[in-house]
Amino acid sequence: MKKAKENNSESAVVTFHPHPTVVLRNAKDVKYITPLREKQAILQKMNVDRLYIITFNKELSQLSPQDFIDHFIIGLHIKHLVAGFDYTYGHKGAGNMTVIKDQTRGSFDYTVIDKMELDNEKISSTKIRELMKNGDISGVNNLLNRPLSFFGTVIDGEKRGRELGFPTANLQVDPNLLFPRTGIYAVKVIYKNETYEGMASLGTNPTFSDGEALSFEVNIFDYNNDLYGEELIVQWHQFIRDEKKFESADALIEQMKVDEKNIRRYFKLRAE
Repeated sequence: MKKAKENNSESAVVTFHPHPTVVLRNAKDVKYITPLREKQAILQKMNVDRLYIITFNKELSQLSPQDFIDHFIIGLHIKHLVAGFDYTYGHKGAGNMTVIKDQTRGSFDYTVIDKMELDNEKISSTKIRELMKNGDISGVNNLLNRPLSFFGTVIDGEKRGRELGFPTANLQVDPNLLFPRTGIYAVKVIYKNETYEGMASLGTNPTFSDGEALSFEVNIFDYNNDLYGEELIVQWHQFIRDEKKFESADALIEQMKVDEKNIRRYFKLRAE
């Protein structure tokens, strides 16, 4: 963005989909921290002018580094390329930001972004995935420099939450979305540009079910209108506790009251 403004040019982001491991390693169950829908929304908010989504397939993976540069950099009329120090391209990643100087054909300049670290550790998707697995949402948000978030469409559920006094919105999300560990979370929900606090349950509802199907439902504080079919943005803010099986619905209700109290307190302290 900065370089584009300096050169009075349009900004553009080039991304590839699906993840290379789907093609190169025949991976069947790749989960994304930021699926395409979320990535597009983030870049739009950043006022990026153009987004190029390039399909990563076997043919593309076989391109030589020079052919890759000719087609996807020079061919897109990119005048200044910004990429990380460890970015590789071309067949078997033979191209990198060290040898790229020999492949520009004088058509573009480039900037190499140095390794980004926090607490002497590289900021990477691998580290973020590890934190998500542990439920360390604060750590994830710190590395992302934004709340971890996703889009979801409200679908019809069993309406059990309403019967318990905590009506929930059951969300259908991108099947390729990477979830953090199961449990109860403090979240914020954005709907029609309004932001609400809430608590979310990610898990299998062990009190009422012996199944393994994962569900995600949100109790939005101080909101009671019907949201069926609506699209929400959910921001993860804090892991509260593990999911557990309760002996009775009453025991679950008492715990949910405690969860709500703790989450309201959490957001109040964050706002002070």
